[in-house]
Amino acid sequence: MRSLRINADRLQNNIRELGKFGLNEETGGLDRTTFTEAELAARQWLKSKLQALQLRVRVDEAANIWATRRGAGEGNASGVSDAMEYPEVSGDSEVSGNMAGVEGSDPSRDSAAAGGFGVSGRAHRSLPVIAFGSHIDTVPNGGKYDGALGVLLALEVMTVLEENKTSTRHPLELVSFSAEEPNPFGLSTFGSRAVAGKLSRSDLTGVRNERGELLTEALLLAGGDPEHFGNCRRDPAELAAYLEVHIEQGKRLLDRDIPVGIVTAITGIYREEITVTGEANHAGTTLMADRKDALMGASEMMLAFEAVCRKHPADEAVGTIGRISNEPNAANIIPEKVVFHLEARGETRQRIQELIETWGEQAQAIAGSRGLLLERRLILDQAPQPMDALIMDVSAVQAEALGISALHLGSMAGHDATHMASLTRAGMLFVPSLGGKSHCPEEESRIADIEKAGNLLLQSILALDEQLSR
Repeated sequence: MRSLRINADRLQNNIRELGKFGLNEETGGLDRTTFTEAELAARQWLKSKLQALQLRVRVDEAANIWATRRGAGEGNASGVSDAMEYPEVSGDSEVSGNMAGVEGSDPSRDSAAAGGFGVSGRAHRSLPVIAFGSHIDTVPNGGKYDGALGVLLALEVMTVLEENKTSTRHPLELVSFSAEEPNPFGLSTFGSRAVAGKLSRSDLTGVRNERGELLTEALLLAGGDPEHFGNCRRDPAELAAYLEVHIEQGKRLLDRDIPVGIVTAITGIYREEITVTGEANHAGTTLMADRKDALMGASEMMLAFEAVCRKHPADEAVGTIGRISNEPNAANIIPEKVVFHLEARGETRQRIQELIETWGEQAQAIAGSRGLLLERRLILDQAPQPMDALIMDVSAVQAEALGISALHLGSMAGHDATHMASLTRAGMLFVPSLGGKSHCPEEESRIADIEKAGNLLLQSILALDEQLSR
């Protein structure tokens, strides 16, 4: 097993194939936001690839895609890949979510889908799952590596194990999470939060995108089940570990010419929706002293936020204003209302609080001096999440054994691994991003670096499979 390696040519071909779904011919970017026609087609492509490996493919209530490769379990030393032999499953029992490519339904997702059958097809006590993956949805006009690379590397790991008929003690699961990116429904890291029990059916009620489409209806089209949404939550006892490969989306690895990063922690993310309300009036006849201009006030608040972030002593304390709307948005009317999204990120919760509290005082003072109403609504308060020490250590040992240079670093972007870490030990590997670019058509990573990260993922999974007692 130590000699197993991924097939870089096959992986690169899969990157190209998946990159066709949602391709914007004008910009070269991908428009594959969650639950759109392009994203639904990409889901079908992925499921067909997984079914071709004869994996047990399932879509849960949050429309996450899971593909299970059964483990040999405790006491089963067979070298035959039992993922090629499925026991017959009764269709009489009820099961949440949907099965794709499997006849009938699974009467015991907590055991059978987690590898509760040996090569004989008889149930026995099994080890929990080692899961790995990411997401395939994109931001508007995004790139073909963000998220998708983690899913495609997971697919490649499964393919290598199958073609080499390599069995593992633990069952393995590839996962492609729904709606990781910020999306028109306003619920990012949707799938992993649902699996971690951080979203419930009530969170879906009445949620619509800008076209008025209901999230519940979009979820149904993707194979989810909003009425039984809570059933997608995974029991921590079902999971042994979760691993995710992702592009760095920054320049730290690139600047040091290091091919792989071992992530130590994932940044905290704090978002608010800010509404600034003034008075609409004639743009020509209203004197400057008489104006209550919401846009000018909001602009001053935005610049104040930038100044607060620039003055903070920590380099990795950052802030962004990424979404703005202005009403009535007419050339000859003084703006009455501005709504914008404010985001702060930091390595610790304290740093984020320092940014938000300092800015909040300044924003209130600006509103008062201009006669404006300031309203703030919390959208997201995601705490920083350390990665698992054992997974970091295993990854470092395997990197050294493979002759791969690796850098320990924090992630300044949020990831599904943040939420999976609340269920099980979690770890991440980074691949350098050329130019530090991401969320744009120019997003790119070198196949040589990707191959190294893929081989490190493969060997880390195999090492964890040997070392974990449960």
